[in-house]
Amino acid sequence: MAFQVLLVDDHKIMRDGIKAILRHNSDEFAVFGEAESGTEAVQMCRKKRPDIILMDIGLPGLNGIETTTEILRHCPDVKIIILSMYDDEHSVVSAIRSGARAFVLKKASDNDLLDALRAVAKGGSYLSPQVSDRLLHRIQRGDLESKPASSALDEEFREELVGGPFNEVAAVDGTATALVFGARLEKESPRRRPLVVEPDCQLSLF
Repeated sequence: MAFQVLLVDDHKIMRDGIKAILRHNSDEFAVFGEAESGTEAVQMCRKKRPDIILMDIGLPGLNGIETTTEILRHCPDVKIIILSMYDDEHSVVSAIRSGARAFVLKKASDNDLLDALRAVAKGGSYLSPQVSDRLLHRIQRGDLESKPASSALDEEFREELVGGPFNEVAAVDGTATALVFGARLEKESPRRRPLVVEPDCQLSLF
């Protein structure tokens, strides 16, 4: 049976684009419903629960982060993917803290969105390639090591990534590779790769 997906975005053109992608993968995912606001999404979820929610971070009124927190308060088993135009660390940290299982940029490809849906459907987590690149660079520079943070945001970012749903982080010091969230990524890889956390991943923090 296909996973039921709720689309939450105040732009119809965005929802229509996602629906077109899901229609081509109807054996895996089906549109559960659509909501134009956070309040509407909360009301829909309290009546009948979808399996996955694709949530715009920039909703008017109750934004995507606040809506995620509210939905998970009532429906903790729902898996939420945050969609964002921006890849700044504050947005990523806020999404993780709210309980979202994935963070996907709106400029991502169809395949990236499907990868995120599949990872989350299996109980894992996902970060868009552009977001994972930034995180990898910080780990490779040692910015996320256990040392005094240069700012409150650095501390918050490290605590959320290491202590939250994205906690399977491992870095190999002094080598050309890094193990992050279960994916082995070459430092000079010509192709951007997402960070995917498999549900049964057993990694340790070096």
